[in-house]
Amino acid sequence: MRVIPGLDTPEDIREQVRQAAQARRIALRMTQDELAQRSGVAIATLKRFEQKGEGSFATVLAIAAALDALDEFRLLFPQVEAETLDDLERRMKQRGPVRVRRKADGT
Repeated sequence: MRVIPGLDTPEDIREQVRQAAQARRIALRMTQDELAQRSGVAIATLKRFEQKGEGSFATVLAIAAALDALDEFRLLFPQVEAETLDDLERRMKQRGPVRVRRKADGT
């Protein structure tokens, strides 16, 4: 389901990642058992991921590492560089105040 034409929903991305991981495993001529062993992910968890796209982020990272596709995850959240000091100050104000928790003894 697409909300805006050309923009994928989280469900769309999950399905694309699921399909890409499965296709990569098959292209590498790796069985599910081999991938489960290499990734340290239980076979049932791997099958659920390949069938439904379900699994924790740690599971997806372990599978990606075993498929030699971990580097792509570094591109997920690119660092946003401030162009000027005013830009940086504006972003800090948009975030709101930072809450500092103190220990019960007041330190």
